[in-house]
Amino acid sequence: MSRTLNVVRMQLANRETFVWVPLLILGSSFVISLIIWGIIAAGGVTTNMYGGGAQAPLWYFIAVGVQALTLTFPFSQALSVTRREFFLGTMLTAALTAGILALIFVVGGLIEIATNGWGIGGYFFALDWLWASGPLAAGLFFFTLTMMVFTLGFWAATVYKRWGSFRLTLILVGIALVLLAAIWLITVTRSWPEVMGFIVESGVWGLTVVLAVITIAQALGSAAVLRKTTV
Repeated sequence: MSRTLNVVRMQLANRETFVWVPLLILGSSFVISLIIWGIIAAGGVTTNMYGGGAQAPLWYFIAVGVQALTLTFPFSQALSVTRREFFLGTMLTAALTAGILALIFVVGGLIEIATNGWGIGGYFFALDWLWASGPLAAGLFFFTLTMMVFTLGFWAATVYKRWGSFRLTLILVGIALVLLAAIWLITVTRSWPEVMGFIVESGVWGLTVVLAVITIAQALGSAAVLRKTTV
């Protein structure tokens, strides 16, 4: 357990990657959105305004997942850390960062609701569809989505480290073809109304479960590949 925590300290040696850059992206996106809404409100618009800028740091987490392996894995092996300890410590580090972002997301949403969108009807965090099931559901959704994106980057890095860019590309192309086949099947069977109905009926809790399953699958896949990965 102590060496797993040492991996967390190792990953956080450069806090910019896991902490400050995600917060900078989120904060910048929020300020820019607020300025835009202020300009619109000054023009006499009184309707509520919604933005999706809160998802901005999530895309960066693909890069965080990649860097979590490529920048620290070789160093960890020099310190005789097992692959299992490295994996668990890295996932714990990602979960801590995702938890911080999710907490900010929930607190920001509660403030928006209390102030009617910062007094100008602008909603950056408290999106209606996401908060329909309450702040807990919204926070868990944001946390799980962050972890899903992180494990995607980490999985891609482990595959690249184990087999190289050619096989990684083949796998990604294969996944894309499977997704296209699923879209084609849904289209030719005219099942989009049923699919969309299922998504709507599942709600935020249902989507969170789906994201959690994908996250676990990616994490387990990463762990399996990491066992055979050389420095």
